[in-house]
Amino acid sequence: MIERLPSGNPRLDEILEGGLLKNSINLIVGVPGSGKTILSQQFAFHNATAERPALYLSTLSEPLDKILRFGETLKVFDPEAVRKGRVIYEDLGQVLGADGLDHILAAVEHYLKELRPGIVVIDSFRGFQAVSGDTTSFRRFLYGLTRLFSASATSALWNAPYARGQALDAAEFAVADGIIALDVKQIGARELRVLQVLKLRGSAYRSGEHAYRITDAGFDVFPRLADSMDESAYDLSSERSSTGIDALDEMLGEGGYWSGAATLVAGPSGIGKTLMGLHFLFRGAESREPGVLATFQENNSQLTRIGKSFGWSFGQGGVAILSRSVVDVYIDEWVYQLLDLIATTGARRVVIDSLPDVMTAAADPTRFREWMFSLTQRLARAGVSLMMIVEVPELFELRRISEQGLSHLADNVVLLQYVQEGPELARAMTILKTRALHHRPTVHRFEITEKGFVLGDAISLTR
Repeated sequence: MIERLPSGNPRLDEILEGGLLKNSINLIVGVPGSGKTILSQQFAFHNATAERPALYLSTLSEPLDKILRFGETLKVFDPEAVRKGRVIYEDLGQVLGADGLDHILAAVEHYLKELRPGIVVIDSFRGFQAVSGDTTSFRRFLYGLTRLFSASATSALWNAPYARGQALDAAEFAVADGIIALDVKQIGARELRVLQVLKLRGSAYRSGEHAYRITDAGFDVFPRLADSMDESAYDLSSERSSTGIDALDEMLGEGGYWSGAATLVAGPSGIGKTLMGLHFLFRGAESREPGVLATFQENNSQLTRIGKSFGWSFGQGGVAILSRSVVDVYIDEWVYQLLDLIATTGARRVVIDSLPDVMTAAADPTRFREWMFSLTQRLARAGVSLMMIVEVPELFELRRISEQGLSHLADNVVLLQYVQEGPELARAMTILKTRALHHRPTVHRFEITEKGFVLGDAISLTR
């Protein structure tokens, strides 16, 4: 079994199937400002020991004192580890600048023999290429350096300011056992940081682009949520989850939705979609089924006021709120926050308000579909009931629920719409779809009172 070099971030290690390969050569490439130095220091401090310290070698990219000054602002930077020699910083820039590549191999060999480091970071490796003079000299130097690291049983991290396309053509690519590419993408007016594993010799890894943020705690990585179809059998609950609206429970067969089912609620603005979600959550809280409201629509203060007007209190527990703005949200970060909140609260019911906001955050229809499929599959297998809210543009006759083909993911589909009755607008509800439940797709009038949803008689939409 191949030993691993963990990163200190569980989700990054999940992408790397446990970490980078130990005693291997690894490249961390990316555009300037993508976080190569921070990620390298995170690996260094996490794996440094007194017996096998971490050696950090700077070249011509940044002065060593600058690397240290900015590194000290990070929580992963441990001054005690530096003082006690578990992490050692050295400057190769002076040797490189004065003598070129001729003395670099000798300097590195000296450090490897004297310090016996377990991990060596070279920041930046491209500095060697800049002074090599010609391709032949650089390849000869690269071969010699590779032999030194291979003979010393040391894990190497080489940083280089390459874009992903440049990295594929670089000579270092061929000798590297692992390659992590960092990038900063412009999506509209926002920036999105993405990490991708391009190579991990002899090992599986999570493919695709994974979002990440850089904080004072280092790298926070969010693996791409794109689960394959899980064909293994799992238990389906025979219990029912009340909708929180008694008349609607009766329409569904005196009990509500199946527990663990996914429900799609679609309707225009102001029709009562959020209120239907709150009915569902607070009825669950009464039944000792904790819930989570994941919303882009209202903040905590607005939700508190809405709940108070219908006699509900978020402060009494049972319903947790995950409120985020679409202005600066990574869809992958948000979904992991949601999954973590479900786990910590033991939630059995989840309402997402609303899916168009999630689509906006995803900024990619393919990613959105992957995300939605993966989330609904995970929650279904965990027996967590999900309600997804979609706002549609049509006030009266709904022509489509979504352009992203979401209805097939839902076990239940509920349509809310306005009906014009003379000079007034009435609200109407139709249960369009229920899996494994008998129902009639009848249109029912409903009103919103101080008690919330109140269902009325069946009505006809014919004119």
